[in-house]
Amino acid sequence: MTGASAGIGRAFATGLAAEGFSVTAVARDADRLAELVGELGTGHDHLAADLSTEKGVTATAQLLRRGGYSLLVNNAGTAVPGDFTEVAIESSLATIDLNCRAVVTLAHAFLATAGSGSALVNVSSTLGHSPKPGLDVYSASKAFVTAFSETLWHEQKARGVHVMALCPGVTATGARTADDVPPWLVQSPEDVVRRARKALARKQGPVVLTSPANRLWTTAMRLLPRRTALTLLAD
Repeated sequence: MTGASAGIGRAFATGLAAEGFSVTAVARDADRLAELVGELGTGHDHLAADLSTEKGVTATAQLLRRGGYSLLVNNAGTAVPGDFTEVAIESSLATIDLNCRAVVTLAHAFLATAGSGSALVNVSSTLGHSPKPGLDVYSASKAFVTAFSETLWHEQKARGVHVMALCPGVTATGARTADDVPPWLVQSPEDVVRRARKALARKQGPVVLTSPANRLWTTAMRLLPRRTALTLLAD
Protein backbone atom coordinates (compact mmCIF):
# COMPACT_ATOMS: atom_id res chain seq x y z
CA MET A 1 0.00 0.00 0.00
CA THR A 2 1.72 3.19 -1.15
CA GLY A 3 0.72 6.69 -0.11
CA ALA A 4 -0.63 5.07 3.04
CA SER A 5 -0.26 7.86 5.57
CA ALA A 6 -3.30 9.96 4.55
CA GLY A 7 -6.42 10.18 2.41
CA ILE A 8 -7.36 7.24 0.20
CA GLY A 9 -4.19 5.36 1.14
CA ARG A 10 -4.92 5.52 4.84
CA ALA A 11 -8.53 4.49 4.25
CA PHE A 12 -7.31 1.52 2.22
CA ALA A 13 -4.89 0.49 4.96
CA THR A 14 -7.49 0.61 7.73
CA GLY A 15 -10.15 -1.06 5.57
CA LEU A 16 -7.87 -3.91 4.50
CA ALA A 17 -6.60 -4.43 8.04
CA ALA A 18 -10.20 -4.69 9.22
CA GLU A 19 -10.74 -7.42 6.60
CA GLY A 20 -7.84 -9.40 8.01
CA PHE A 21 -5.10 -8.43 5.57
CA SER A 22 -1.59 -8.01 6.89
CA VAL A 23 -0.74 -4.51 5.65
CA THR A 24 2.66 -3.13 4.70
CA ALA A 25 2.18 0.63 4.56
CA VAL A 26 4.55 2.73 2.44
CA ALA A 27 4.84 6.53 2.56
CA ARG A 28 7.54 9.12 3.05
CA ASP A 29 6.50 10.30 6.54
CA ALA A 30 7.96 7.80 9.02
CA ASP A 31 6.19 9.28 12.04
CA ARG A 32 2.74 9.17 10.46
CA LEU A 33 3.40 5.64 9.22
CA ALA A 34 4.37 4.47 12.68
CA GLU A 35 1.21 6.08 14.07
CA LEU A 36 -0.91 4.35 11.43
CA VAL A 37 0.60 0.92 12.06
CA GLY A 38 0.07 1.42 15.78
CA GLU A 39 -3.62 2.04 15.11
CA LEU A 40 -3.89 -1.02 12.87
CA GLY A 41 -2.70 -3.31 15.63
CA THR A 42 -0.36 -6.28 15.49
CA GLY A 43 0.75 -8.07 12.35
CA HIS A 44 1.36 -5.01 10.18
CA ASP A 45 4.52 -3.32 8.95
CA HIS A 46 5.65 -0.11 7.29
CA LEU A 47 8.41 1.26 5.07
CA ALA A 48 9.32 4.93 5.01
CA ALA A 49 10.17 5.65 1.36
CA ASP A 50 9.83 8.70 -0.85
CA LEU A 51 8.59 7.29 -4.16
CA SER A 52 9.47 10.48 -6.00
CA THR A 53 13.12 9.44 -5.58
CA GLU A 54 15.10 6.60 -7.11
CA LYS A 55 16.15 5.45 -3.64
CA GLY A 56 12.57 5.20 -2.40
CA VAL A 57 11.32 3.36 -5.49
CA THR A 58 14.24 0.92 -5.40
CA ALA A 59 13.70 0.09 -1.72
CA THR A 60 10.00 -0.54 -2.26
CA ALA A 61 10.56 -2.60 -5.41
CA GLN A 62 13.08 -4.77 -3.58
CA LEU A 63 10.52 -5.42 -0.87
CA LEU A 64 7.93 -6.49 -3.45
CA ARG A 65 10.34 -8.77 -5.29
CA ARG A 66 10.77 -10.84 -2.14
CA GLY A 67 7.24 -12.07 -2.77
CA GLY A 68 4.53 -13.00 -0.32
CA TYR A 69 2.15 -10.17 -1.27
CA SER A 70 -1.31 -10.88 -2.69
CA LEU A 71 -2.37 -7.26 -3.26
CA LEU A 72 -0.57 -4.09 -4.26
CA VAL A 73 -2.37 -0.75 -4.12
CA ASN A 74 -0.36 1.81 -6.10
CA ASN A 75 -1.89 4.90 -4.53
CA ALA A 76 0.93 7.42 -4.07
CA GLY A 77 0.57 10.42 -6.34
CA THR A 78 0.84 14.16 -6.54
CA ALA A 79 -0.59 17.14 -8.43
CA VAL A 80 0.74 20.66 -8.89
CA PRO A 81 -2.04 23.03 -10.03
CA GLY A 82 -1.41 25.94 -12.35
CA ASP A 83 -0.98 26.75 -16.02
CA PHE A 84 1.74 24.56 -17.49
CA THR A 85 4.17 27.38 -18.29
CA GLU A 86 3.78 28.84 -14.80
CA VAL A 87 4.66 25.61 -12.98
CA ALA A 88 8.35 24.87 -12.53
CA ILE A 89 9.45 22.14 -14.93
CA GLU A 90 11.08 20.32 -12.02
CA SER A 91 7.67 20.02 -10.35
CA SER A 92 6.05 18.70 -13.52
CA LEU A 93 8.78 16.10 -14.03
CA ALA A 94 8.51 15.06 -10.37
CA THR A 95 4.79 14.50 -10.92
CA ILE A 96 5.58 12.20 -13.84
CA ASP A 97 8.17 10.32 -11.79
CA LEU A 98 5.75 9.65 -8.93
CA ASN A 99 2.51 9.18 -10.85
CA CYS A 100 3.95 7.13 -13.72
CA ARG A 101 7.52 5.91 -13.22
CA ALA A 102 6.97 4.67 -9.68
CA VAL A 103 3.67 3.00 -10.63
CA VAL A 104 5.32 1.10 -13.51
CA THR A 105 8.35 0.06 -11.46
CA LEU A 106 6.33 -1.21 -8.49
CA ALA A 107 3.77 -2.97 -10.71
CA HIS A 108 6.62 -4.78 -12.46
CA ALA A 109 8.18 -5.84 -9.16
CA PHE A 110 4.86 -7.06 -7.77
CA LEU A 111 3.79 -8.97 -10.87
CA ALA A 112 7.14 -10.75 -11.04
CA THR A 113 6.13 -12.87 -8.04
CA ALA A 114 2.31 -12.51 -7.94
CA GLY A 115 0.42 -15.76 -7.89
CA SER A 116 -3.06 -16.68 -9.06
CA GLY A 117 -5.69 -14.84 -7.03
CA SER A 118 -3.47 -11.80 -6.50
CA ALA A 119 -4.58 -8.30 -7.45
CA LEU A 120 -3.03 -4.99 -8.47
CA VAL A 121 -4.92 -1.73 -7.99
CA ASN A 122 -3.50 1.37 -9.65
CA VAL A 123 -5.22 4.48 -8.36
CA SER A 124 -5.97 6.74 -11.31
CA SER A 125 -8.57 9.52 -11.59
CA THR A 126 -11.60 10.65 -13.57
CA LEU A 127 -9.27 13.34 -14.92
CA GLY A 128 -7.51 10.58 -16.84
CA HIS A 129 -10.70 10.45 -18.93
CA SER A 130 -11.57 14.16 -18.87
CA PRO A 131 -8.39 16.26 -18.58
CA LYS A 132 -8.63 19.50 -16.66
CA PRO A 133 -6.81 22.68 -17.76
CA GLY A 134 -4.67 23.82 -14.87
CA LEU A 135 -3.84 20.21 -14.04
CA ASP A 136 -2.17 19.38 -17.33
CA VAL A 137 0.56 16.97 -16.27
CA TYR A 138 -1.55 15.35 -13.55
CA SER A 139 -4.39 14.66 -16.01
CA ALA A 140 -1.96 13.22 -18.54
CA SER A 141 -0.27 11.06 -15.92
CA LYS A 142 -3.61 9.59 -14.88
CA ALA A 143 -4.54 8.88 -18.51
CA PHE A 144 -1.28 6.92 -18.63
CA VAL A 145 -2.13 5.00 -15.46
CA THR A 146 -5.57 4.08 -16.78
CA ALA A 147 -4.31 2.87 -20.16
CA PHE A 148 -1.41 1.01 -18.51
CA SER A 149 -3.80 -0.75 -16.12
CA GLU A 150 -6.21 -1.73 -18.90
CA THR A 151 -3.48 -3.47 -20.87
CA LEU A 152 -2.16 -5.19 -17.74
CA TRP A 153 -5.68 -6.40 -16.96
CA HIS A 154 -5.75 -8.15 -20.32
CA GLU A 155 -2.22 -9.53 -20.09
CA GLN A 156 -2.42 -10.81 -16.53
CA LYS A 157 -5.88 -12.41 -16.47
CA ALA A 158 -4.49 -15.64 -17.96
CA ARG A 159 -2.31 -15.92 -14.83
CA GLY A 160 -5.30 -15.38 -12.57
CA VAL A 161 -4.01 -11.95 -11.47
CA HIS A 162 -6.63 -9.20 -11.47
CA VAL A 163 -5.57 -5.66 -12.41
CA MET A 164 -7.77 -2.62 -11.93
CA ALA A 165 -7.56 1.11 -12.58
CA LEU A 166 -9.47 2.78 -9.75
CA CYS A 167 -10.73 6.17 -10.90
CA PRO A 168 -12.13 8.35 -8.11
CA GLY A 169 -13.34 11.85 -8.77
CA VAL A 170 -12.98 14.68 -6.28
CA THR A 171 -12.18 13.21 -2.88
CA ALA A 172 -12.31 15.28 0.31
CA THR A 173 -9.12 14.75 2.29
CA GLY A 174 -7.21 16.68 4.89
CA ALA A 175 -5.35 18.43 2.08
CA ARG A 176 -8.47 19.27 0.07
CA THR A 177 -11.90 20.15 1.44
CA ALA A 178 -13.49 20.33 -2.04
CA ASP A 179 -15.54 23.39 -1.09
CA ASP A 180 -15.42 24.58 -4.73
CA VAL A 181 -17.02 21.40 -6.10
CA PRO A 182 -20.74 20.46 -6.13
CA PRO A 183 -21.36 18.17 -3.12
CA TRP A 184 -22.88 15.46 -5.30
CA LEU A 185 -19.52 14.99 -7.02
CA VAL A 186 -17.48 14.69 -3.80
CA GLN A 187 -16.66 11.44 -2.01
CA SER A 188 -14.82 10.66 1.19
CA PRO A 189 -11.75 8.40 1.09
CA GLU A 190 -13.80 5.76 2.88
CA ASP A 191 -16.47 5.89 0.14
CA VAL A 192 -13.79 5.37 -2.51
CA VAL A 193 -12.28 2.42 -0.69
CA ARG A 194 -15.62 0.73 -0.07
CA ARG A 195 -16.31 0.86 -3.81
CA ALA A 196 -12.82 -0.44 -4.57
CA ARG A 197 -13.17 -3.37 -2.18
CA LYS A 198 -16.50 -4.36 -3.73
CA ALA A 199 -14.96 -4.17 -7.19
CA LEU A 200 -12.03 -6.33 -6.08
CA ALA A 201 -14.34 -8.93 -4.57
CA ARG A 202 -16.31 -9.10 -7.84
CA LYS A 203 -13.20 -8.84 -10.04
CA GLN A 204 -14.65 -5.83 -11.80
CA GLY A 205 -12.61 -3.80 -14.20
CA PRO A 206 -10.39 -3.04 -15.88
CA VAL A 207 -11.61 0.50 -15.06
CA VAL A 208 -13.69 1.25 -11.99
CA LEU A 209 -15.30 4.64 -11.45
CA THR A 210 -16.15 5.05 -7.80
CA SER A 211 -19.69 6.48 -7.82
CA PRO A 212 -22.73 6.83 -10.09
CA ALA A 213 -22.16 10.60 -10.10
CA ASN A 214 -18.59 10.15 -11.32
CA ARG A 215 -19.75 7.74 -14.03
CA LEU A 216 -22.41 10.21 -15.15
CA TRP A 217 -19.98 13.13 -15.16
CA THR A 218 -17.31 11.22 -17.07
CA THR A 219 -19.81 10.00 -19.65
CA ALA A 220 -21.20 13.51 -20.12
CA MET A 221 -17.71 14.93 -20.64
CA ARG A 222 -16.99 12.29 -23.27
CA LEU A 223 -20.20 13.02 -25.17
CA LEU A 224 -19.66 16.76 -25.27
CA PRO A 225 -17.51 18.32 -28.01
CA ARG A 226 -13.93 18.33 -26.75
CA ARG A 227 -13.64 22.12 -26.76
CA THR A 228 -16.84 22.46 -24.72
CA ALA A 229 -15.70 19.86 -22.19
CA LEU A 230 -12.35 21.57 -21.72
CA THR A 231 -14.03 24.93 -21.23
CA LEU A 232 -16.35 23.51 -18.58
CA LEU A 233 -13.52 21.74 -16.78
CA ALA A 234 -11.40 24.89 -16.81
CA ASP A 235 -14.02 26.85 -14.80
